Amino acid sequence: MNTTPIYAEQTVSITELRKSPASYFINEPVAVLSNNRTAGYIVPADIYQYMIKMIEQAYPEGRSRFRPSRARLDAIVKEGEELLANAKADELGGFSE
Repeated sequence: MNTTPIYAEQTVSITELRKSPASYFINEPVAVLSNNRTAGYIVPADIYQYMIKMIEQAYPEGRSRFRPSRARLDAIVKEGEELLANAKADELGGFSE
């Protein structure tokens, strides 16, 4: 059985995260688990920004990996617009403008 380290004191399952995602944006990292394996982390914006600055300083050649190009940003916006335009009411849950 493979075990992987969890680099957070708090964990949440993907199922629970879907119910109330905003409640997990706290002042510390939260490990997101899928089938009891770490699927990712929720990290506060200030910690994420600090991590990116540290990585960019240590590896200047990696800078572009964290800063999307104008073309990539345009593609992200277009994809988001298409997803929203084609979403059904039940898929949007409680989302409203």
